[in-house]
Order: sequence, then structure tokens, then C-alpha cells
Amino acid sequence: MEIRLNGITHAYGDTAVLRDISLAVPSGKIVCIVGPSGCGKSTLLRLMGGLEQPSEGEILQMGDAPSGCLNPLTYIFQDFALLPWRSVRGNVSLVLEDHNLPKAEVNRIISDVLARTKLTDFANALPKQLSGGMKQRVAIARALAVNPAVMLMDEPLSALDSQTRELLMDDLIALWTRTPFTAIYVTHNLAEAVRLGHSIVVLSRRPGEIREIVHLDQPLSERHFGDATLEERQHYLWSLMRDEARAADAELLDV
Repeated sequence: MEIRLNGITHAYGDTAVLRDISLAVPSGKIVCIVGPSGCGKSTLLRLMGGLEQPSEGEILQMGDAPSGCLNPLTYIFQDFALLPWRSVRGNVSLVLEDHNLPKAEVNRIISDVLARTKLTDFANALPKQLSGGMKQRVAIARALAVNPAVMLMDEPLSALDSQTRELLMDDLIALWTRTPFTAIYVTHNLAEAVRLGHSIVVLSRRPGEIREIVHLDQPLSERHFGDATLEERQHYLWSLMRDEARAADAELLDV
């Protein structure tokens, strides 16, 4: 399923947040969104997920959802959003409980997503027994369980240390390589963007407008930490953002 944004403008009262955003997110691709602090990245994601309605413009879902899709759009957050009294298996099963699926099908889905996210041996563990990286794997497994058409990922790795981030990026690439999924990935981390994004949308400072869309042709499976081409792309992205990031930081400090 493809997501299309046509002329999206949004404001909170007199504060303009986004202005005239037009964008296509192709099926089976990961589109990263970067920009200065306060530029409206997370707001744009909420609009695409239907949690808010834009002040102007339209958001379209084009094409069919994948076979077996239980929820066309699903979120992955930076804070994991796990229920502490439920096991790993219980947290994953939560999203299946309102779909009236046969027990055997629920068990099949859970076993599949736990295997894909390397969590099979931790199915009965509670969140308090898991590292940050493992908790985020649970959140990813829970999202995969509904076989979404589009995953909306709001800085999902920002709460993790750098080593764990690298491991999770490898895991996400492996998941996508096995079964390509569509994702919109908001991040402030340019290294994440160049590792994971098929294209990277660079927003200006508030009100956020599309300054440039940078396309990366290198296959995800060939992108690795320290790759010279990725570092060059990362430096280019920073050159687009540097001055506006400084200005945005000054504006935030004045609030």
C-alpha cells in the first residue's frame, strides 16, 4: 500500500507547524524523515496515522493492504509501550485479541514473529527482565503480528545506546530483506537515516516544508557502519540542515 500526501498544512492555533507537504511513500520502501528540532516530524507521522487531521490537504492510502493484514497502519514508539505485567508473548498477543482469530492461528502468528525478531527463547520473560534492545524487539514483533500495510516508526531507536542501535538496525534490515515492508521512519539521527532509508525527506525548521528528498540506491543489505558512501550522504544531509538546526535550537531556547 502506498501513502500519498497532497498539500498537507497543519497548525495548532496560531502556530504553523507544517506547510504544503506533498510526498509519496511507495509500497515496500522505507522513507525516513529528518529535520531540525520542532520542525513537525512527529506531527507529520501522527497525521499519516490518522491520530490527527491536517488543517489543509489530504492523505491518501493507495492500493491494497497485504494478504492477512489485520491493521493497515501500526506504530512503533521510542518508549516501547509494553505492559509490564505481561510476558513477551502476552505483549505480542495483545494486538491480536480483538480479531477473533482461532487459537491455532494466534499461536502460529506469535511463534512466527518471535522467531523473526529473535525472541523465541524469551517468550515467557517479563519486560523488566529485558534489555532496552530486547524491549524494542518486542515492540517490533507486536507491530509485525498484525501484518501491517505501513509501519509508522517514531524515533524507535533513540532511547538506546549506540551499540544496541547498530544491532537493531541490522535486525531491521534483515527483516526488510526477508519480507520487504513499507515504513515511514522519523529520526533525528542521520546515521540511522542513511542506513535504513530508501529515500530521506529533509524538512526545514518550523513551519516544516520539504527542503529536499535524497534518494539512496545502495541496497540495504550492503549498507554497513563506517561505509564511506553512507558517511558522505550523512555529511550532505547535515549540510542541508546545519544552519536551520542552529536557528531552530535558538528559537527553542527563547521559548
